[in-house]
Amino acid sequence: MGLLDGKTVIITGAGRGLGREHALLIASEGANVVVNDLGGSLDGEGEDKAAAQVVVEEIIAAGGQAVGNVDNIATMEGAQVLLETATSTFGDVNGLVNNAGILRDHMLVNMTEEEWDSVINVHMRGHFCPTRVISEYWRNQSKEGKEVKAALVHTTSTSGLLGNVGQTNYGAAKAGIAAFSQICAMELNRYGVRSNAIAPAARTRMTEHTPGFEDMVKKPEDENEFDAWHPGNVSPMVAYLLSDRCTFNGQTFLVTGGLVQKFVPWSLSDTEKLERESRWTPDELATSFDSM
Repeated sequence: MGLLDGKTVIITGAGRGLGREHALLIASEGANVVVNDLGGSLDGEGEDKAAAQVVVEEIIAAGGQAVGNVDNIATMEGAQVLLETATSTFGDVNGLVNNAGILRDHMLVNMTEEEWDSVINVHMRGHFCPTRVISEYWRNQSKEGKEVKAALVHTTSTSGLLGNVGQTNYGAAKAGIAAFSQICAMELNRYGVRSNAIAPAARTRMTEHTPGFEDMVKKPEDENEFDAWHPGNVSPMVAYLLSDRCTFNGQTFLVTGGLVQKFVPWSLSDTEKLERESRWTPDELATSFDSM
């Protein structure tokens, strides 16, 4: 018996890297898997529609159930076709893993408008569009009296939650995704839908090209040594978040190697604050902060 027996899960960006590992593990846990991937390059250029099909064939060869989809899920039309692929093939959908993304790193003073827009578009619209379409599907099921047990898993990053030089576009998008996940949890819980996010740290095409990560993520030379940066280390947490045994909603987790650690969201300090019952002047604020 698998943790996800009988469920149907959609995974975006599942042709390579983290998405592929998620797809393989989730299928091995008993779920039907919809493998979505345009097959673009690291910076989002081009298409290789065979990438999704390769993963589908791997799942089927291992005895699982899967179907491929190559639509652009950063569009509402593509997201709608993705949902229809799942429901026409497997009859329903119970989980969505938003994983697709690209990189176009540059220092802020050198970043072009196109580099900003393309990264924001793929990450933010790539999360919004499928989530919007599939959440409406679940809401309608709930209103029709069906008990919905569904889950969203979004992919944020430490680049957005903690910051990283050279990634203002990527970091801004990933910070937005973390907030998006929290608000989805607030809005959709009434319909039986949970929403959580992961910030994975693993060896992928992205991290191999992220400033400061290139050497860190290399495979260990000793094959018997635990490969802490293997992308497959992240996937068990994704499977858990999709399962009915998951008790979390609106949370974000760092997942890397053998570590799973919950992020503490933005909070207000009880000690570093100034307060009075009248308006401050700039000079008064400066004087007060100088004395803190």
